[in-house]
Amino acid sequence: MFVKYWHGPSRFPSRPKIDIQKSTIYNLPMGGLLEPSSVGEQQSESNMRPILLGVALVVVVVTVIVLMNRAAPKGPTAPPPYAVNLKLSDLKMSAAENFVGASVTYIDGTVTNTGDQTVIHAVVHVSFKNSLNEVAQGEDIPLHVLKTTGPYPDAVDLSASPLAPRQSKQFRLTFEHISADWNQAYPEMQVTDVTTTP
Repeated sequence: MFVKYWHGPSRFPSRPKIDIQKSTIYNLPMGGLLEPSSVGEQQSESNMRPILLGVALVVVVVTVIVLMNRAAPKGPTAPPPYAVNLKLSDLKMSAAENFVGASVTYIDGTVTNTGDQTVIHAVVHVSFKNSLNEVAQGEDIPLHVLKTTGPYPDAVDLSASPLAPRQSKQFRLTFEHISADWNQAYPEMQVTDVTTTP
């Protein structure tokens, strides 16, 4: 078998050559794949300005709110001066089931007004401790006095049955839930708010 090589002019027409440098001239306004055009950069920057300003504004507002909340720490407030005139005594605890079967705990006792003003509202802070003598549960409860209007005593607010100067009345505090961590000892009680009339 014999193969002959032809070295002469080609029988096929020559293909036009593409000048790569000239072809990029047509694509300059659109930008290349790797290099964005200056028009795209300007639009991108103008779209990002409002977003960045909004984010900066949110950061400033949140920072101001956080600093304002930290600037005014709320510490424990002292009870009003007249609170020392309310004496709680003869404490008794009991528990019962309510009509839905849940356990309710009562603290009954006597409140005495040793001052010279009539008490129309009082709040007692009650602290139940655990076995490590730490507070397991703390609650602020309005002081309700017992008023007998029927066969059973009814617990009413002091505004409905004010406590006159040098007067004593039976009271009741009601707890629908006490922590399971409670050590079953009598809780600590302190009068934390008092409203009086002369």
